[in-house]
Amino acid sequence: MSTAPATPVVTADIPGPIGDRLEGQIKYHENKSSKYQKYYKRIKTAEIIAAAMIPFLSALHVAEKPNYATYALAIGTALLGVLITILEGILQLYQFQQIWITSRATAEGMIHEKFMYLARAGAYATAANPLSLLAERIETIGSQENAKWASIQQPQKAKASEPA
Repeated sequence: MSTAPATPVVTADIPGPIGDRLEGQIKYHENKSSKYQKYYKRIKTAEIIAAAMIPFLSALHVAEKPNYATYALAIGTALLGVLITILEGILQLYQFQQIWITSRATAEGMIHEKFMYLARAGAYATAANPLSLLAERIETIGSQENAKWASIQQPQKAKASEPA
């Protein structure tokens, strides 16, 4: 192994309000993605554990004569089934996985644009005003994320407005 210290990566800041907005948006989408990923994974983990417990608890009370413990196991098994249904409903209602993935993709798109701008690569190499082009592209990425979010929410509104 080399004992030489790693060379730090140095990036220039993007000036003014455009840089401030870009950094703020990247941080916002990274935080949002992380939060929704945690929600999704925690709920899915609880769902998996509950689903795995059902056959185990069912096997425990099948061979026993009816008594208090048997009834408690039967009720526990049924409650786990109810819990799975509730957790799956929460996942469908709040769309944690879709929002997590959309937010992550938005943050990555903005990071990509930032580095293309800083390197003056791609469209930024020939642009008359690279900073203006960066602002336009960042706003386009943000608008696309908003449109994706709205399309995720639309089925939920339609379901909520349907008569029972």
